[in-house]
Amino acid sequence: MQTSSKYIRWFNEITIDDIPLVGGKNASLGEMIRGLAPQGIKIPNGFAITAEAYHLVLDQKGLTQGNIRDELHVALDGLNPDDVTDLAQRASRARKIIVDTPLPEDLKKEILQAFHQLQAEYGTEMSVAVRSSATAEDLPTASFAGQQETYLNIIGDEQLLESCRRCFASLFTDRAIHYRIDQGFDHFKIGLSVGIMKMVRSDLASSGVMFTLDTETGFRDVVYITGAYGLGENVVQGTLEPDEFYVHKPTFAQGHRAVLRRHCGSKNIKMIYSADDSKGTTHNITVPDADRRRYCISDDEVLKLADDAIKIEKYYSAKAGFDSPMDIEWAKDGIDGELYIVQARPETVASQQHKQILEQYRLREEGKILARGNAIGTKIASGRARYIHDVSHLHEFQPGEVLVADITTPDWEPVMKIAAAIVTNRGGRTCHAAIIARELGIPAVVGCNNASDNITNDENITISCAEGAQGRVYEGKLAFDIECTDLSDLEKPDTKIMVNLGNPELAFTTSFLPNDGVGLARLEFIITQSIKAHPMALLHPEKISDTAQRQAVESLFAGFNNGADYFVQKLSESVATIAAAFWPKPVIVRLSDFKTNEYAKLLGGEDFEPIEANPMLGLRGAARYTHPDYAESFALECQAMKRVRNTMGLSNVKLMIPFCRRVDEGRKVLEAMAGYGLTQGENDLEIYIMCEIPNNVIQIDAFAELFDGFSIGSNDLTQLVLGVDRDSEAIAFDFDECDPGVKIMIQMVVEGAKRNNKHSGICGQAPSDHPEMVEFLVDLGIDSMSLTPDSVLKTTQSVLLAEKNKSK
Repeated sequence: MQTSSKYIRWFNEITIDDIPLVGGKNASLGEMIRGLAPQGIKIPNGFAITAEAYHLVLDQKGLTQGNIRDELHVALDGLNPDDVTDLAQRASRARKIIVDTPLPEDLKKEILQAFHQLQAEYGTEMSVAVRSSATAEDLPTASFAGQQETYLNIIGDEQLLESCRRCFASLFTDRAIHYRIDQGFDHFKIGLSVGIMKMVRSDLASSGVMFTLDTETGFRDVVYITGAYGLGENVVQGTLEPDEFYVHKPTFAQGHRAVLRRHCGSKNIKMIYSADDSKGTTHNITVPDADRRRYCISDDEVLKLADDAIKIEKYYSAKAGFDSPMDIEWAKDGIDGELYIVQARPETVASQQHKQILEQYRLREEGKILARGNAIGTKIASGRARYIHDVSHLHEFQPGEVLVADITTPDWEPVMKIAAAIVTNRGGRTCHAAIIARELGIPAVVGCNNASDNITNDENITISCAEGAQGRVYEGKLAFDIECTDLSDLEKPDTKIMVNLGNPELAFTTSFLPNDGVGLARLEFIITQSIKAHPMALLHPEKISDTAQRQAVESLFAGFNNGADYFVQKLSESVATIAAAFWPKPVIVRLSDFKTNEYAKLLGGEDFEPIEANPMLGLRGAARYTHPDYAESFALECQAMKRVRNTMGLSNVKLMIPFCRRVDEGRKVLEAMAGYGLTQGENDLEIYIMCEIPNNVIQIDAFAELFDGFSIGSNDLTQLVLGVDRDSEAIAFDFDECDPGVKIMIQMVVEGAKRNNKHSGICGQAPSDHPEMVEFLVDLGIDSMSLTPDSVLKTTQSVLLAEKNKSK
């Protein structure tokens, strides 16, 4: 039977209110065992050595003068935390004072008694994790995570006692001392508790970190899960690229069980126990190629973790009385196959961001790209590069420089706080460099592989995290703009303001713009950037004549049953990411509108595309969907959209048919879609048509009998009304969306839509490029305007002004 003593508290005796006694980490474990274990969440059992025990150690007689506390004052008083050398020397002296001091006999007795009780529960072969838990950690506005030490796979009495002493001493690591000074905490008013818990054997399986929001943007409607093989230190420290998964919380709550989006990380190493080492240390081994190409956990396990994360967030939010996004560590036991939660704390960076002020960073010029990696944050910064090989060179770093490193650890934090930006060779989105960059509010590009090779010391570079999930390091100082908008004062016009978006990586960020949904989500960007191959090439790789291209296509869907499954999963998850970002607002997805010359540029495309003299007016849009040479590919698009709406639950997706020349062609496409499971009206499915061909306008009443709405593609409509090839530089001066003939056509569309009680919108560039067009459209009473993200705010203000003028 578990019994507590003067300096021991079992987890089931602890609540979140006990932070002053056992620290944030242990208090959270106790709270979860009491409140969340009954909900089916597995937490390893264990006990906490209280902060009173830590103070007992400090009250012991010192080796030279007074007690240990007095000796620590001598070591630390007058410290300049920005003097890296002095900090390291003083911190080392402080730790040695504690490590060299034996634990009091009564404390040792209580620790070993509790340890033996835990062995009785799990077996004498059990190993434990010994984790530090500071009494000021995991506060809503400051995270002390990673500041103190953790010791894994501890076996036997002597190892345990030594680990406890080292945990007490780790309150005085360089990074912990520096962080406390930055946060305004007194070294001697903070205590340290030690948590001792049954070790989850993730060395035989996998582990990772998850958050109940998107860490880069603060988007709240997802659970973001990372994982890799082996013990979790590699993921926490960011020494590898982990697998990544997103789950959409609102549709999950409705009963839809699907991974929203995933990325297979390289996972090149895994941390395991050093079996022959009497100290219980760990080491990394290489992961076989076959395992690297597989995800470290199954979809069912991803969804179980998401379920746990959502329950944890709800529980802690209820306790706090406000929404409390969480930062959670998980581990899979390779012996029993179960998933365990080993730590949970409030997320303290993205959740604290002030969302009423919108900051948008944009490069004003292009430059040579020196390195690419994971973008951390959405900002841009420039500075002189400074490559730091290891901690012994930290003193070389100057304020305002860009820190370039292989990888960072908590010991680097004193210089990270004075850096303009951070670039690392290794690391994923939850690595140390990423966590600190977010906390400091500076951009970082991590996991570049070759940054230190390609970037020269002392050269000026620009770090851009404003171009999607991929961060870029440019040569030289590039000019950029920062636009700040106070969204709290922005009025909402009667005309719906929607956004044009094709890049899923920008979806979460773009969703914070004032908007009424997505008026145009193009599939072409997704197919080009994410899928990369021609859909017919994926279906029939044996028909690709070029051997190298055939091998490249086949390598894309390695790990999938076939090329079709690859296409459907990639396309559906990309579209679903956009739909989730704007949920429950409408997201109008335009089905593919590649021209033959564009399709031919995809991998394997040349073997499936005819050569046309004028691709702009050739086999494109709706004409392809029922064409015998392309129908199989269209079926894949429909499968993907059906998966998005039905399986993934994102029924806010509406579909739109581009370049539909004739009414009968539209009818055939709708019949084909119904045959693939996309029946208009079922599950509230609406299907729009792009209004971009004069015949769409002339026969608008007939098209209105088939479709639920019209979206004016002003670019193609202008081209076809004026007979101007918009790709021709020679006659670019004749391309004018404000031409009276074009405006008459637009007027006919809006009036025809109203006459038939159908939606009317515009998704071309005209409103963004021509302020006079905004007033014209508002006067017509168009229902919506869909704009590129960079023009949403400016055009919204123009719409508001036009509506006020109209009402006068």
